[in-house]
Amino acid sequence: MRDLDRERMKMEQQEKKVIADIKKLAKEGQMDAVKIMAKDLVRTRRYVRKFMLMKANIQAVSLKIQTLKSQNTMAQAMRGVTRAMATMNRQLNMPQIQKILQEFEKQSEIMDMKEEMMNDSIDEAMEADDDEEESDAVVSQILDELGLQLNDTLSGLPQATGSLSVPAAKSPTAAAAAVGGGGGGAGPSDADAELQARLDNLRRE
Repeated sequence: MRDLDRERMKMEQQEKKVIADIKKLAKEGQMDAVKIMAKDLVRTRRYVRKFMLMKANIQAVSLKIQTLKSQNTMAQAMRGVTRAMATMNRQLNMPQIQKILQEFEKQSEIMDMKEEMMNDSIDEAMEADDDEEESDAVVSQILDELGLQLNDTLSGLPQATGSLSVPAAKSPTAAAAAVGGGGGGAGPSDADAELQARLDNLRRE
């Protein structure tokens, strides 16, 4: 295209020179020479137009070449990508990958089950210890309360002085016997019965 531009510029300069010569010859009245120069001018202008058409065709070809070059570049890139994809597809063994995934899922479920069982066992063990400790604490508290009540109750009982007789004010049976018998002491069986009744009341409390 640069060569064509240079040749076209030369032809245009030649055209200008021919025009100047035609004008000069016309002024001198040399019409035969003017006709010959006119034919040369027409031929020169025709070549100039041909150069311009050739340049346009070459530009179109250049655009086609550039388009093909771009397409070739894309094809080369696609070839590289295709090779990479083929290599990756050869490395991917779908049955093996599916088997691995199934085994992974299976082992994961087994692990979850074992973890749940261990957690349940630990919770049961900890709950059993807590219940036992709590039960022991409740029992100790109850025994302490009963012991305090028993001590408080026993502290209010009269002390024995060698016999099991109970004061007349606290034993209706003994009081009746004392009144009827003229000052005689109550029998041992009455004292034992009253003491047994008080112990039964303590157990019920």
